[in-house]
Amino acid sequence: MMGDRSGTQGRFFYRFDLEERVPADHLLRKIDGVINLSELRARLAPHYSHTGRPSIDPELMIRILLIGYCYGIRSERRLCEEVDLNLAYRWFCRLHLEDPVPDHSTFSKNRHGRFREADILRHVFEATVQTCLDASLVGGEGFAADASIIRADANRQNSVPGGDQHDWTGGPGGEGPSRPVREYLASLDQDAPPPKEISLSDPASRLTAAVGKPAFFGWSTNYLIDVKNAIIMDVAATPAIRDAEVFSTKVMMDRVEARFGIRPKRLIGDTAYGTAEMLAWMVDVKAIEPHVPLWEKGERDDGTFGRSDFIFDEDSNTMTCPGGKHLQQYRRNFARERTGITKANTRIYRASRFDCGACGLKQRCCPGQPWRKVVRSVHESARDVARALRDTPEYLQSRRDRKKVEMLFAHLKRIMKMDRLRLRGPSGAHDEFTLAAAVQNLRKLAKLAFRPTAAPQPA
Repeated sequence: MMGDRSGTQGRFFYRFDLEERVPADHLLRKIDGVINLSELRARLAPHYSHTGRPSIDPELMIRILLIGYCYGIRSERRLCEEVDLNLAYRWFCRLHLEDPVPDHSTFSKNRHGRFREADILRHVFEATVQTCLDASLVGGEGFAADASIIRADANRQNSVPGGDQHDWTGGPGGEGPSRPVREYLASLDQDAPPPKEISLSDPASRLTAAVGKPAFFGWSTNYLIDVKNAIIMDVAATPAIRDAEVFSTKVMMDRVEARFGIRPKRLIGDTAYGTAEMLAWMVDVKAIEPHVPLWEKGERDDGTFGRSDFIFDEDSNTMTCPGGKHLQQYRRNFARERTGITKANTRIYRASRFDCGACGLKQRCCPGQPWRKVVRSVHESARDVARALRDTPEYLQSRRDRKKVEMLFAHLKRIMKMDRLRLRGPSGAHDEFTLAAAVQNLRKLAKLAFRPTAAPQPA
């Protein structure tokens, strides 16, 4: 028997409790139980006027932005529509059924204004890190650093060659240069070589490409995580340049130590972090074990002797080849003593032409040159520390721990839908990466630290 709805007449009174409509195991309920925005209004108070109409609650806007990044809603216009319709979103934002949702244009005005002036998104991120510390989710023994490239909001067709002297004073509608252009000009290094191409819409981004794929303009999001529970300790936005990515690790390490007083025992990274300068910073400056592969350029795969086959003697400042001959920097005396350090922070040791010509191992050492030369870094002692760690069980465990930061990047692009930025310029990339990292920490807190409160028992 087919049933039929009864009581189709509209009701005059409804009893509706928004609290009851949100399930106890809902993600937003868990995040609400661990998020801490208590100092938000105090930090933003100097950036608001004491007169005029009341503005929108900043905590409300932050909560709406967190929903967007948590559920991969990239459009702020669509985000406001979803908050208006979704009961769980309204509950998380402390909005009743009759409360209006802010207009999407409000986010742009506050993000480019008082939010950046107070660096409030950075405060939200550091609040999540402090909550993770309070919940004992951070071990502090091992950190891992890595970078991932995100497409910029820039089209390659709208670009100019990097060597051209482009006139940046103009702008759309005669309004002058845009905000990303002003930020680019303010941070421009005149001594640095120009890039191959420069985007007109986001000039601070850099052209990059994966092997076998078309080039695109992009930014790098740099993560520094604690390997115990993959908590993001710091995040930085840099152009898609390897040197900038490596330098950002130093900035993040110093910032974590200054802000939270944590210095790890070991730092994990890929080959990009295995340069001599980076290893010297880890070993000599920070006293951290470098669990990174070496950036080796002196080894050979053609059967001839490599860099490791030569023995260095610090007392005599010479190197001994497999044939027992000595390689020196200079074989004559100079009136003015020379350091022998090149611009690349290396020393070059050369063998004697006579020794190499009479050596029976010449075909295995330098078959195409009259004598052999070996390049040694001034930071070779730090490189030796990294070599000694390569075969230890701790290093092998670090290779497995490094996958945790790669999983965070996969979650960022696939689940949170951040495969392309919506905001432009260094500040836009900073805002998006910082808020995304805060949401990833909040999701981790919701999973590991949330404790549901007991429901009151009926009388």
